[in-house]
Amino acid sequence: MKGDARETSEATAFAEIPGSWIGGGDRRKRSRTRLPALTVLFHPDPARVGEIASLSDLLSGHSVFVSRLAPDFAHPGQFDRQPLGDRYLSRSPVRFSSAGEAGTVRVDPEEGRIPLLADGVLLAGPQDFSLQAMEHGIVLELSNRVVLLLHLTTNAPPHPPDLFGLVGASEAMARVRAAVRSVADLDVPVLLRGETGTGKELVAQAVHQASRRRGGPFVSVNMGAIPGTLAASELFGSVKGSFTGSVRDQVGYFQRAEGGTLFLDEIGEAPPEVQVMLLRVLETGEVQRIGGQDPQRANVRLVAASDADLEKAVTEERFRGPLLHRLSGYEVPVPPLRERLEDFGRLLFHFLREELRAVGQEARLNRDGDPWLPASIVARLARHSWPGNVRQLRNAVRELVITSRSAETAQVGPQVERMLREVATAAPVTAPEPPPSGSRQRAQPSAYRSPSEVTQDELLEALKANDWELKGAAESLGISRPALYLVLRKFPGIRTARDLSRAEILECRERYGDDLDAMAKELEVSRKGLQQRMKEIGLT
Repeated sequence: MKGDARETSEATAFAEIPGSWIGGGDRRKRSRTRLPALTVLFHPDPARVGEIASLSDLLSGHSVFVSRLAPDFAHPGQFDRQPLGDRYLSRSPVRFSSAGEAGTVRVDPEEGRIPLLADGVLLAGPQDFSLQAMEHGIVLELSNRVVLLLHLTTNAPPHPPDLFGLVGASEAMARVRAAVRSVADLDVPVLLRGETGTGKELVAQAVHQASRRRGGPFVSVNMGAIPGTLAASELFGSVKGSFTGSVRDQVGYFQRAEGGTLFLDEIGEAPPEVQVMLLRVLETGEVQRIGGQDPQRANVRLVAASDADLEKAVTEERFRGPLLHRLSGYEVPVPPLRERLEDFGRLLFHFLREELRAVGQEARLNRDGDPWLPASIVARLARHSWPGNVRQLRNAVRELVITSRSAETAQVGPQVERMLREVATAAPVTAPEPPPSGSRQRAQPSAYRSPSEVTQDELLEALKANDWELKGAAESLGISRPALYLVLRKFPGIRTARDLSRAEILECRERYGDDLDAMAKELEVSRKGLQQRMKEIGLT
């Protein structure tokens, strides 16, 4: 009865969250419910990246256990479901449950058989994560093998993730695709608004490809890259002799885009005189060449984009209000990467395939055994705030691939390392919230690190300083003992007691007799490990 009461209270707590996790029987309301979920950002099998598992059982007060064997994950819109399945993940699960406060999820590594880092912090006991933290997304690293994102999502069936050639299956990208579908077959101007590097040109291409003009040209122009004195002639064309240096007729971008789509990026950088001419084109559908006598019809779909505050520019009289009104016949907000973090894994591997293909090493992503790209690197990248958005991610992937061309595993280059460290020292992405008083929590060291940060020299020094005892070495390195096993596997040149041969142990025993301490020091293993190995091969 006590357990039933606890489950009922937790379910009630979830149901009381306004506009987020909603229980009850209203089908229309459930279709808009935002549920906790886990999305695969990294898996040794790249085909698993992007799969999602709903944690909807938390709504009814039940727990969800995550391990090698459960829960089942599937790509959005697909029904072929399977667990994570990686043989290096323990069958002993991490427990996800509802906490006392509405909307809070408790993550408990249970007995610690799966080393678990949450946003770079090793969890040695249960931690609570608020609704606000899950809105941003919490990066979970399991056994340095799998990276998951704990976040909120809707239970509405998403569109296929490759629709219109846009990478991602997040809610944010679903809204972009819906906007493209709504406006593509119309000839109204479209204004794309979003931060630098979000992929506005790709959305413009999607509008073009989904429109009736897909058979015509798509012409892209960056207004910020054209000198102000040449902008008018570049856009609208000019006739011979219309200005100094004009020795022949010049075809403008509007003429080159005839029958298709003209994309004007950084529209806020257009000079005042060009703004006047653009307004005339939008109002009359005619282009006036510089120096020309007769206007020409312009059969062109105009898509513009800006990362600037155009309304402020209008107030400051740097941009014409009527032009803004004409351009924004239909606006499409393009989300920043931090608002679509569940797409991070898909984007990362999309760029990795392209960059590895460019250097002839695409097969690296599909090799057996230890993955070429360590999970710890993916987790660090996923925790970054990405002020430069998708463009910055692509540049980072390019540097990673080039830096690692001759390396056995992927290496973070100096530029990416500097980028990650600057953000790490400035402000952590999220911090786990402490559980309420009275909840079970194990003692934690004062500082934790990711196992991927431990170098071979550091590992050797820690092992020697602790007489090759793993527990003491792990504590001095600031990692858990299970994580230390992962580090040892990363450096196969460092032996453990199990690597000792019978002949090697016999030879050492001839020199030291029954002095196990001296033998362990000579063989560079722990005393306990040496005893266990001798027992295994019948030397005790």
